[in-house]
Order: sequence, then structure tokens, then C-alpha cells
Amino acid sequence: MNSVLKGTGYILVHTPDMVIHNGSTQTTERVVNPDGEYLKELPKHLRSYQDVLAYWPNQTYIGNVTPAQLAEQGSAWVDLKCNVTDRYGKYGEIMPQAEFLLLMQICDCFDVVKLDKDFVAEHKQAVVDHPLFDGEMTNRIADGVELSEVEHLVNDEHAEGLYHNNKLVGCVKRAHDIDVNLSAHVMHENLVSKSSSVLALLHAVKNAGIDKGEVEYVIDCCEEACGDVNQRGGGNFAKAAAEIAGLSNATGSDTRGFCAGPAHAIVEAASLVKAGTYKTVVVTAGGCTAKLGMNGKDHVKKDLPILEDVLGGFAVVISQNDGVNPEIDLSILGRHVVGTGSAPQAVIGSLVADPLARAGLKITDIDKYSPEMQNPDITKPAGAGDVPLANYKMIAAMAVKNGDLDKKAMPEFLTKHGLVGWAPTQGHIPSGVPFMGPARDQMLAGELNTAMIIGKGSLFLGRMTNLFDGVSFVMRKNSGETEEGGVSTETVKKLIAESFRQFAATLAADGE
Repeated sequence: MNSVLKGTGYILVHTPDMVIHNGSTQTTERVVNPDGEYLKELPKHLRSYQDVLAYWPNQTYIGNVTPAQLAEQGSAWVDLKCNVTDRYGKYGEIMPQAEFLLLMQICDCFDVVKLDKDFVAEHKQAVVDHPLFDGEMTNRIADGVELSEVEHLVNDEHAEGLYHNNKLVGCVKRAHDIDVNLSAHVMHENLVSKSSSVLALLHAVKNAGIDKGEVEYVIDCCEEACGDVNQRGGGNFAKAAAEIAGLSNATGSDTRGFCAGPAHAIVEAASLVKAGTYKTVVVTAGGCTAKLGMNGKDHVKKDLPILEDVLGGFAVVISQNDGVNPEIDLSILGRHVVGTGSAPQAVIGSLVADPLARAGLKITDIDKYSPEMQNPDITKPAGAGDVPLANYKMIAAMAVKNGDLDKKAMPEFLTKHGLVGWAPTQGHIPSGVPFMGPARDQMLAGELNTAMIIGKGSLFLGRMTNLFDGVSFVMRKNSGETEEGGVSTETVKKLIAESFRQFAATLAADGE
């Protein structure tokens, strides 16, 4: 039987100081043009935490606003204020920077994170009071050190500074004197990814309504890599995050595929559960510091705020079929194989049209498609256009080519089967998975029957191949059958209710 999506967690972390000090666009600019206007103007374009909370796409990502409600606001939201400004949402939260720095220290197992003692004293209680952090986590918070020690480590020992409100409040030390794989820069990137993954894991497990001990396997699919000079990229982010999150009964491993990584990992997880290897598997990924402010130059040039000021994270819980939650249909899988090529038409054919045709379905038979769900507020000013819309146009064109859709109906297809993008440009984060939470809700409510999740990736970035990559799978409303071969209690109730309705209709027809 197909495995099911039992719960999801989506988190954002507001990190304005990391935009300045750790985003690749900014770190590169400090090398090639340190006295340029961009670095001088950048701080004026940073948003406050309250502005980040009031941003429509962010509230959509954590589940306080639905994709449909976001679409009602048009396709540009930078000048709008959302009517919901909550930190916590149905799927997760938007964590402020100060608390996240302490979470990084919690996730540090090798004493490389040093925080100023006054900073710790000011923000520790907020972390202790976090609804998902237990004593095992918060007891890991160190008292902190003198700021002079932090300054020494940054100025003389190649440590990576941690900043808050443009002030040095801590650092991440290098974990080895000469191994570049354990440099302070790499340790910082990896700890950020691990910490945001931990936060997403905690929300997903809570939202799935399961005990932490039920998780047997964790797959991490972020875009970072941890290891040393002898096995760079050896991993294991999954087990490292599971340890801090308290998933003591879980083992795990990492899956990498650039932006397509999450889709690959979810197919793997669903397969492991369907095969009976594990009963419950969680796929997780933390955020990427390099992509903070990635398009900042274009945003500043157009007098926009820096919209890439949040780290993204997600986790999905995949479990045995319970007859209720949406199924991950492994009989409909799209694969960009070695021989597919990189032409857009070939890519859409391999990921959308071909798997549906093999299942005897038309493109129009899928209710919603979720490809690269990047926020157009971010990508359009940078010249990349509306990425989700471009994907939907290609899917619609393929439907017309295959005879599934009349050309005149293409505009309607875009609205009926498409979505507006709301995910931050964190590489792997927008790649199909942001819709899994809303899709699950809509399927449980009887508002949606099918959704195709599409992951795509650019493998040439690693300079090992020029190949493109992609994989897709279909989520569908549960058929009502359980792992034991019976039907769920909910299905029984529906059948009884339907029987009563039919009986009442018969009596009415007979005039009784």
C-alpha cells in the first residue's frame, strides 16, 4: 500500500545580520568591491522582524494564510501588510535572529559556538520558554564568555563572527587548524543548516501528532555538506539533527540533489515505508546562508527591501497508510533520466506528461501542480521572471500539444491547476515541497483530490556534469483503505452517513 503524508513542518528564521556577513553575494562583494555603493546602501534596505511577520508570503509558508488567500492579493506583495502577523502558524514559525543564535549553540556538539555572556543573559529565557524545546535542549545553553574572548577569536583565530543588530555577539570557531572542510566558514554554514532543520523537525513531529520515538529514519536533503579532509560531504546531517530534536529511536542519512533533493528524498522515504523497512520516516532540510541576499543588488538598485532575509526549513512525516492521510502514489513517478536532455519541453515531458500517460491520465487530470514555488517578489526584480508561472505555461503548452487542453483554455489552466509562488529562494526549499502541507489540508477537507510535486535541479553547478535533473510524484486523497486491509473509522462513518442519506432519499421518493 502507498505510504501517507502524516504531517509537515515549515519554518523561517529572520537573519538580517547574516545577510550582510554570510550571504554569498555580500561576501563576494567585500572581496571584489569593498568600497562600492552596494555594501554602503545594503543596511538601509534590511527589514525589521515585524515587517517580516507582516509579509504575505511568509505567513503563507508557515500556514496562517492559504495559497488561495495569497493569490487573492495579486502577484506582488512587497508593499502590502498581511492582516496576520503571528510568529507561530499551523505548520511552524518565524523565529527571530537572537533566539536562533542560541539554538545554534544548543546544536553545537564540539564547543565551536561562543556567545557573549550578556547576550545569552538577555535572550536565554525566550529560548527556554519556546513551546517545543524541552529541558534536554535548553540545558545545553552555555552561560557565555566575555566579549573580549569573542573578539580575539574573530580577529586572531579566523572565527566566523555572529552578529545581532550590527553588533558582534558571538562567533563560530574553526574546528581544525588547516582542514578547509572544518573552517569556521563551513562550520557556520553547517550549524545554521542543522539548527534550522532541528526546528523544522520539532514542528513536523508535533503537527503529525506522533511521539518522537515513532520516528525510525530521517533523511536530510539540504544543500550543505559536512565532513573532513578525508571524506568531505560524508554527512550525516540527518542523524545530527535527530539527536538534538530528541528522536532517539531514529537512524538516518543524507540525500543530495541540489534543488531536486527534496523530491528525491521524499520518493525514497515513501518507498522505505511502503516496503515495510521503516514505519515512519521524516524528510528534513535546513536553510542555506549563502543564498541570503542572493539577489540583493537588484533589490537595492530598485529601492526594494532585501527580501531574501530569511532562512527556510521544512520537514515532512511519512508513515504507513492509515486510511485517512493523503497517499504518496509511487505508481506515478516522473524521472529526468540521463538521456532526457535539458530542453524545457523535454524536461516537462519527462516530469509531467510521460508519467501521467503511463498511468493513463491526462495533464488536466491533476488538480494542482507544485513545481519551483519561488516568490516572484524576489525573482522578478532580478530579471528571472515569475518562475512558477513560467512552469505552468510550459505544462499548459504540453497539455495543448498532447491534445489534453484547448489552446483557448490555457489562461484558465494557469489559474485552475497552478499556484502563486511564496517560498524564499533558498535553493532546495521552494522545489515543490512548500505545497505539501496545504495540499494535505485540502485533501483532508475534501477540497482536492490530486497534486503533483515537481523537483528540478541544476547538476552543472558541481562541475561534474552538464546534465539537468528532476523527479516528480503525485499526492492523492486517501482511498480509505488501511495497512491492515480494512477501512478507516472515518471511512466507515462516511459510508454510514451516505447510507442514511440514501435511505432518507428513498423514503422521500416513496412519499413516506
